[in-house]
Amino acid sequence: MSHLQIAEAKRRLHRSELAVPGSRPELFEKAAMSRADYVFLDLEDAVSPDEKETARHNVIAALGDIDWRAAGKTVSVRINGLDTHYMYRDLIDVVEKAGAHLDTILVPKVGVPGDIYTVDALVTQIEQAKGFSHRIGVEALIETALGMANVEAVAGSSPRLEALHFGVADYAASCRARTITIGGLNPDYPGDQWHSALSRLLVACRANGLRAIDGPFGDFGDPEGFTAAARRAAALGYDGKWAIHPSQVDLANEVFTPPPSEVDQARRVLVALEEAAAAGRGAAQLDGRMIDAASARMAHNVVETAEAITARGM
Repeated sequence: MSHLQIAEAKRRLHRSELAVPGSRPELFEKAAMSRADYVFLDLEDAVSPDEKETARHNVIAALGDIDWRAAGKTVSVRINGLDTHYMYRDLIDVVEKAGAHLDTILVPKVGVPGDIYTVDALVTQIEQAKGFSHRIGVEALIETALGMANVEAVAGSSPRLEALHFGVADYAASCRARTITIGGLNPDYPGDQWHSALSRLLVACRANGLRAIDGPFGDFGDPEGFTAAARRAAALGYDGKWAIHPSQVDLANEVFTPPPSEVDQARRVLVALEEAAAAGRGAAQLDGRMIDAASARMAHNVVETAEAITARGM
C-alpha cells in the first residue's frame, strides 16, 4: 500500500437509488416505503421550468414531513446545474429549511473541481449558521465530456464528497454518441460502449474513497436489459445503480447483493487465512486454489456488504 492513505467516505448501503420528480409529491410516500436503499428527490431534469419553484417547495415539505431515516432510506436532493439560475435558490432554500433531514446533495453535470467547491462552500456556511449536528454529503454526477476529462480531479475535490454517479444520457449527448436511448448497448459497437467511461469513473472513486453509482436505464419495460447493465457495473465494482421506475428497485438490489454462496465462500477464505496465519503462513490453499492477503481484502468487501444488507433488514 502507498504511504498516502485516503480516508473512505461515509459508508452507506447504495444498491438501488430511486429517482422521484420533485413535481410529483404523490410519489414521495411511496418512495419512502419502497425497498430502495436511496431516494433522490429531483429538482433538475425531471421537472419542467414552469414547475421548478413548486417542486422545490414540495421537496422541502417532504423532507420535513416524512421520516426517511425511520423508513431506512438515505435521502438526497438533486439540485439544478450551476449554469442555471435555479441552482442557488435550490441549495439555499433546501438546506436552510430542511437540511436537518437531508443526507446528501446530488450535483448534476459537474465539469471541474470548482463546481464542487462552490456547493461545498455554501453548504458549509449554512450548516454553521443553522447549527446542524450532522454534515450533509455531496455527490457528483459525471455526465459530460468535460466532467469525464476531469473526473480524477473532481473525485479528490472535497472531503464532503461521497460518491460519483455516471449519467449516461447526458454523457452520450455530450460525446455526440450515435444513440437516442438511455443506457443499454448499441448493436453497432463491438461490446459495451460505456465500459471505458464506467471503468475510469470507478477508478477515480476508489482512489479517493468514494462510492461509484451507475446511472439510469431508460427502458423500464426491459428488465433483462436493466439487469444486464447492472451486472456489468457490478462486475467492475460499482456499489449500485439508479432506478427510474419502482420496478427496477428489486432488480438493482438483487444484482448488487452478494449471493449466499459468494458470501459463504468469502467467509471460508477468511477462516482459511486466519488458520494459515496461526500456523505462521502468509498464504493458504482452498478448494485447490492459492489464496493470500489480496484474497482476504476481496473477501472482506463481500462480507462487509452482506453484513450491511443484513443490518438494514431488506
